[in-house]
Amino acid sequence: MDVAGQRHAAEAKQSAGLLTEEIGFDPADAKTALGQLPRDAAVFALYGAEAHTEPYVGRTPNLRSRLERLLQPSAKHPRRLQLAGRVRRIAWRLTGSEFESLLVQFSLLEEIYGAKALERMHLRHPAFVRFLGSNAYPRVTVTFRPSQREGDWAYGPFASRAAAERYVDEALKLFLLRRCTFELDPDPGYPGCVYSEMKMCLAPCFKGCTDERYAEEAAAVEGFLATRGESRLVTLRAEREQASAALEFERAAALHAQVQKVEAVRGLAAELVRPLSRLRAVILQASAKPDEVAVYLFEQGRLRGPEGFSTLGMRIQNEQSGSTSLFAQPMAIEPIPEERDQSRDQGSGVRDQGTPLRTARSVLEARMEEVMVTLGDAEAATATLRQGHLALLKRWYYRPEARRAGEIFFPDGEGRWPVKALLRGVGRVAAARLKAEGMAS
Repeated sequence: MDVAGQRHAAEAKQSAGLLTEEIGFDPADAKTALGQLPRDAAVFALYGAEAHTEPYVGRTPNLRSRLERLLQPSAKHPRRLQLAGRVRRIAWRLTGSEFESLLVQFSLLEEIYGAKALERMHLRHPAFVRFLGSNAYPRVTVTFRPSQREGDWAYGPFASRAAAERYVDEALKLFLLRRCTFELDPDPGYPGCVYSEMKMCLAPCFKGCTDERYAEEAAAVEGFLATRGESRLVTLRAEREQASAALEFERAAALHAQVQKVEAVRGLAAELVRPLSRLRAVILQASAKPDEVAVYLFEQGRLRGPEGFSTLGMRIQNEQSGSTSLFAQPMAIEPIPEERDQSRDQGSGVRDQGTPLRTARSVLEARMEEVMVTLGDAEAATATLRQGHLALLKRWYYRPEARRAGEIFFPDGEGRWPVKALLRGVGRVAAARLKAEGMAS
């Protein structure tokens, strides 16, 4: 194999699994190649003739229109970037959403440039609140690079550093944890700081409390961060109910005021804010294929997918039809046969009299569970991949809801996925796509 063939094979291997289509490009006959391109959203890469040159990678809502501007010289726009003389091959992948485009583009750039992929996509590292539990006197700080090893003590991602710092400031007002950042060597002769004077800190710096008492306060703060305030709310609400039952109304009113303060702090952390080690979410997006919805899984620090969920045979709710809640649940068009537990019939000696003992699971629920099993099988994330995927998730999630296409779901308290809610989300994503296609036509 000659040098050019080896280079082509290496580039093809590099883009395997990411860019699914490719054609050659001849600058002398640009119209022939450009005429083969679809007018759909895509991520693309333009490869040159030289082996050492880096590909031009981009994303666009209209592949043919974008490449016509890049690869067809224009006398009217002499300052426009023109790559026709350098490009010899075009590779691309159609995408169904901006979320998918960003993820594919990052994956491609990460293969080519490694850690510099975040910089090239202008992705900012997400902010996390970090609980320094390994310190002899734990405290809380804000970090942009949470360690996977301490994933249980890193909470986020937040929309920005300012949002994370505000959350920390307001949360610490509910506790007596230290705010100083230096390593403590407790000395009874140390004068302390303004927080100890204001009774807002247990003052371990001059032994204002025992180590056991400070450890209790640190554990309370850790529980608050891990549950977004729920651990504190459960205790306060229980005490409020007890005070009310004992007719201690003044104490109940004071506890109610504390509950309101905790709820206000809780509102500063979005539902996405969780311990990094337990941050799991399912994201639904429109797919490039017309009869599918793309399913993504964020788990163990990385985004997995897309995995297509087929909407064939699924009733899609028309929100403008005025239908009742009877049709609000996604349903299979074909009836689902019922199954009987034959082992129970044989063991009990009871003959089948037409009464079903066990109803089969919904076809759609089984289909969703298969998708989740497929997404759950993936390799662990590298540091660069984890930071990039966290940044992409943060960028998408913290957009205004009017601009945030798709839906996100979290597991319940026992770690189980809400399959029925996921199916309703699939119906809404599919209906939104049908509505958009109807408006476009």
